Order: sequence, then C-alpha cells, then structure tokens
Amino acid sequence: MNIKSMTGFANVAGECGSKRINLEIRAVNHRYLDVQFRMPEDLRHLEGALREQIAAAAVRGKLECRIQVQDIVQGGQGLAVNQELVDRLAKLNKQWRKQHEGLGKLTVADILKFPGVLASQNEDTEVFAKTVQALLSQALQDFSSARAREGKKLAEHLLQRLDGMTEIVDELSKKFPDLLEAHMEKVRARLAEAVGNIDNDRLQQEFALFIQKSDVDEEFSRLRTHIGEVRRIVTEGKGSAGKRLDFLMQELNREANTLGSKAIAAECTQASVELKVLIEQMREQVQNIE
Repeated sequence: MNIKSMTGFANVAGECGSKRINLEIRAVNHRYLDVQFRMPEDLRHLEGALREQIAAAAVRGKLECRIQVQDIVQGGQGLAVNQELVDRLAKLNKQWRKQHEGLGKLTVADILKFPGVLASQNEDTEVFAKTVQALLSQALQDFSSARAREGKKLAEHLLQRLDGMTEIVDELSKKFPDLLEAHMEKVRARLAEAVGNIDNDRLQQEFALFIQKSDVDEEFSRLRTHIGEVRRIVTEGKGSAGKRLDFLMQELNREANTLGSKAIAAECTQASVELKVLIEQMREQVQNIE
C-alpha cells in the first residue's frame, strides 16, 4: 500500500433513459474531509448516500462532486411535459410582469429549458438513482488511482530527502568525537592562557560541564528514530499518514534546531542548516498527503 495524495480528479459519463449524466470529482488539500455537491435540485435526495460513498473512499481533502444532467433529444418521442410546473411558471411570470415594469414574457423555449419541465414518460426514479451511484463508484475508482499515482511520486520525494538526512547525521556523528576533542583543546589553551596555572580539579569540572552541554548523542538518536518512523509510514502507507507525517516533521525540525544550538564547530552548524532545508522540503510535500 502506498500513501495517497489529497489532490485528484476524475470524470465519467453515462446515460439513463432520456438523460445523459456527467459526473466529475476534484479535490485539493484540506485538514479534514470536506465534501461539497453541485447538482440539480431534484437529485438532492441522493446526497446522503453519495456522501457515504465518498467518505468510504477518502479520508481527507476538500472534495467537490459535480453532477450535470442533460436531456437526450430524440425527436420528442418518449418525452412528457410537466404541465403543473408549466402552469406555475406561467403564473409567476404573469405576476412578476405586473410587479416589475419592463419584464418580458417567458417564451416556449424558455419554459422548455427550465429543469423538470420535460421528463421521460418511461423514466424510473430508482433506476436513475442507481445509475448515478454506479457512476460515482466508477469515478471514485479513477479518482483513487490518480491520487495513488501522485502519492507514489510524493513517497519517492520524501524517501530521497530521508536518505539525505541519514547521510548528514551519519557523517556528523563520525566526525563529532574529533570535532569535540579539537574544540576542547582550544578551550584548554584559552583557559591556560587566561589564568596561568589553573587548578586541575577546577579544569576537569569545567570540561565535564562543557561535555554535558555539547553531548549530541541524544539528538542523533532521536533524529534517526524519527527518520526511521517517517520511512516506515511512507513505505507502508496505512491509515491517515498525512497527519502523522506532519507531526514528525515538527519533531525532526525540533531536533535539528537543538543540534544547531549545541554546535561546537562550523560542521555542526552547516549540518543543522542542511537538515532543516531537507525537512522543510518534506514538510511542503507532506501537506499534500491524505
């Protein structure tokens, strides 16, 4: 299983009786799952069922489902006029023309274009609903495939940065004992020059305190642990990976900052900066992960 991107798009079309149905799904990043529908009012009774279908396929993202229904004109055969709706439209037009000067009359073409005026005599509401749900199911499959493909690219991006971070941490941890010894020699020389024959016990106490402040083994250990956890989540791609990865980016950045604050040489500072650059690059991409 791979991680999935929150962004995606799918479009399907089908026919039911005298209707042609176009269904489109598109999604962008969002902290939670936010589903919005754009569809004819006479399909609103399906919204609950359609929302459940989407929730079963997506965990996070701002998702828009657009459904358009068009009449398939076949010489007028099989079509019926909703006379009750026509009468209501005519009555409203007459009433509004009295209230608003200059308002024109509705033409036959205007009335026929109004949603619900023309309907198929043989149209089955239940069959139509099942057709819409089947189209949504098909669209969600395409949508999930598109997000999985994008997620694969995101995973490759993250794994490359994790490799770079591991290399930086390993390199610095190998150098650190020598860097620490060199820094201690500099401090020892400065102390000797400043105070002359300094008491050896006091010198040992100062060095012990210095070593404690300069100890970065804990930071190295936590960095490796977090890197390993990010790698595991990206590789396994289970559950809501985006939220967990976002938290780990914060933890990685915290350890990189701590490492920089304990810097005893230019190599330490440079490593901290390089780590934070890689972490920021990952953090930007993590915002796209479901």
